[in-house]
Amino acid sequence: MRKRLLTGFVVSFFTAAGAYGQQASDTVAPERATGLAVGKRVEAKNFMVAAANPMAAQAGRDVIEKGGNAIDAMVAVQTVLGLVEPQSSGLGGGSFLVYYDAASGKLTTFDGRETAPMQATPKLFLDAQGQPLKFMDAVVGGRSVGTPGTVRLLEEVHKRHGKLEWPALFERARTLATEGFQVSPRLASLVAAEGDKLKKYEGPTGYFFDAAGAPLKAGTVLKNPAYAQTLEAIAAGGADAFYTGPIAEAIVRTVREAAGNPGVLSLDDLANYRIKEREPVCFNYRALDVCGMGPPSSGAVAIGQMLGTIENFDIRGLGPQNAETWRLIGDAQRLAFADRERYLADSDFLASPIKGLLKKDYLSKRAALLDGNKALAADAVKAGEPEWDHAMLYGRDAAIELPSTSHFVIVDRQGNVVSMTTTIENGFGSRLMVNGFLLNNELTDFSFKTHDGSLPVANRVEPGKRPRSSMSPTIVMKEGKPLLAVGSPGGSQIIGYVAQALIAYIDWNMPVEQIVSQPHLINRFGTYEIEAGTAAEAMAEPLKALGYEIKAGEMNSGLQAIEIGQDGLAGSADPRREGLAVGG
Repeated sequence: MRKRLLTGFVVSFFTAAGAYGQQASDTVAPERATGLAVGKRVEAKNFMVAAANPMAAQAGRDVIEKGGNAIDAMVAVQTVLGLVEPQSSGLGGGSFLVYYDAASGKLTTFDGRETAPMQATPKLFLDAQGQPLKFMDAVVGGRSVGTPGTVRLLEEVHKRHGKLEWPALFERARTLATEGFQVSPRLASLVAAEGDKLKKYEGPTGYFFDAAGAPLKAGTVLKNPAYAQTLEAIAAGGADAFYTGPIAEAIVRTVREAAGNPGVLSLDDLANYRIKEREPVCFNYRALDVCGMGPPSSGAVAIGQMLGTIENFDIRGLGPQNAETWRLIGDAQRLAFADRERYLADSDFLASPIKGLLKKDYLSKRAALLDGNKALAADAVKAGEPEWDHAMLYGRDAAIELPSTSHFVIVDRQGNVVSMTTTIENGFGSRLMVNGFLLNNELTDFSFKTHDGSLPVANRVEPGKRPRSSMSPTIVMKEGKPLLAVGSPGGSQIIGYVAQALIAYIDWNMPVEQIVSQPHLINRFGTYEIEAGTAAEAMAEPLKALGYEIKAGEMNSGLQAIEIGQDGLAGSADPRREGLAVGG
């Protein structure tokens, strides 16, 4: 494995960062783990799993130790995450997978994103006066539930690339659900923070609160026999046991009978759901190929635009402690988000100018906007005019994407690589629970408005369409071989988290344990978001002097990363959550 050396300014940056939160706390803020120490580095010779919960990571490791491969481990990791971290992902949600198959040398992506029901209309999130609903009014209940995709993704990819028998992959999750698992501090704090929103419907009330109505405490042994039964049905009958029959009927009934906010999901929507295998979106950065998920994810395109824009500047020489560095990164991100909201949505419903958005000459023109020495004025941050393969113009949208989600990475003995981001969207999704798992609120990732003046919005609701996402599972390739697998949860901040990790790894030569734990600075829409309580706060005044409005607060990434070297593997999990990297 190649050694990654830190220059003086990086050491200084992380001396400050590591000093924050070294002692674990008994309380965990919503969507945040204990402390912000530098992540733990784990090295292994043959295989590795990094996931947001230790029980999930161990489940993946156990599968590989029994002779399974990365795809087998993926099934085990996801089914355990859906039990022990139910607020973030699960059977009721959707996923994006970037997969490198070592035998063929092929990199591909699988789209298990939720779809809008066939009875959904562009007016789904408009009130009687034609105005967009308040976000949480749309989220809580059946209206926001899209057709789940994760179960179908797990089965279809396993059929193509798995090694062990399908039923064996559910054993760990079934055992934990039947015998019980200890509620983690993070889950306990999130349940407490949810309060009445989580109590609106009977399923979550009975599961996440005790008989007196108090939220579950950390350390409580929680059993989920309904989830165990669901897993048994899927293990025996495959994904069809989820998408048809009693489980499907229970899902549809729960959605359509959600008091105060029913949805339109149908049995046909579930029975007809299919995953999509898509070509990865790859772009060259500093002689490496960075590959990820294309539409309906905006992740790879937006990250490619950010990196392609800053490639015109000496980010490496400027370093992470220089306000000029963050001016360039922040405004490059703002420009990418301006293009994102106008041009990117489900490519099965509209063509997006992906090639044009990632062209070197187009990004050089965007980079020229950053040649000044101050923050870009608000009126200067607008969508560009990339080269199109066809004529089309869309309006700006009004989609809100709040942080939750989970990410995990796996490398097996054969060199197969999984980078998977998985979600039910907002924390606890729609707050509807059925057969032991929560249902997503993924439809609120669509734009609530259908038009921007006379122009249609690309990411508007349409029957069967997949809402745009920021999920950014990524694999970095060097000379046709995988070098780094990385990704993060975090709503639309995911793009900034993953881009920052890539810049730290490629430009600043940071090791994996530091790219997942570096203090965050993100600028999506003009206000510079800075992670409170970290060394990033030292940038506040210099960035103000450049003309930025500053907002300090929680920035709860959940980065997982594995570096693949000639001599072995090195991995780490974001210390902001409860994740763990394990290997063998």
